[in-house]
Amino acid sequence: MDEALEAVEVVADSELEGAFVWLLRLVGLLIVAAGLGLWLFTDAGLLVVPAVLVVAGLVLLVAPSVLLSLAELTG
Repeated sequence: MDEALEAVEVVADSELEGAFVWLLRLVGLLIVAAGLGLWLFTDAGLLVVPAVLVVAGLVLLVAPSVLLSLAELTG
């Protein structure tokens, strides 16, 4: 966890945190859309892959802002 916070601090210090957060949110949104597309539009009996994609996308939507706020509190 310390390594992740250090990486977030480097991004925050480089003044590109807004672009970085929005890039990760966009990637997360695309992953959620891919997971929902696999779940809705394919005839696969296995629902693990779409569920993992949706959860990973939601983590990417939420995690950047949480990590940046933690970095600001600890820094």
